[in-house]
Amino acid sequence: MRCPFCQHEDTQVKDSRPTEDNSAIRRRRSCTACGARFTTFERVQLRELTVIKRNGRHVPFDRNKLERSLDIALRKRPVESERIERMINGIVRQLESLGDSEVHSDQIGKLVMEGLERLDQVAYVRYASVYRNFREASDFANFLSGMEPSDEDAGEA
Repeated sequence: MRCPFCQHEDTQVKDSRPTEDNSAIRRRRSCTACGARFTTFERVQLRELTVIKRNGRHVPFDRNKLERSLDIALRKRPVESERIERMINGIVRQLESLGDSEVHSDQIGKLVMEGLERLDQVAYVRYASVYRNFREASDFANFLSGMEPSDEDAGEA
């Protein structure tokens, strides 16, 4: 494993353990050249996935891009990182188990929307505004009017 600090090729594993949900192996590493310490995660990848974008382009599936989009939607929301990680793992497992190595970006978007709807309503609306390409305030109003009231809203009535 290459050191992310000095780019040296030789690093040593100091500690390995499974993550809390047993979906990956967490490895603490140390660079033999500069002494820097860093963490890597090793995950099982069932198959190489290719995403078919709306414009027809084919790009490799990037788990980090999925994580970044969820980070943006969930920014400053009271959602534990473990729940987010479980959601991401679930989406990736669903995509890998589809039986096809090519998935449409819309399939990924729908899975994210379903997960966010259960996880956090505000993040769900944030993500929907980008996914569904809201252009004006009326797009938000139309979307919100179609949403089911949350349990919290029911208690306020």
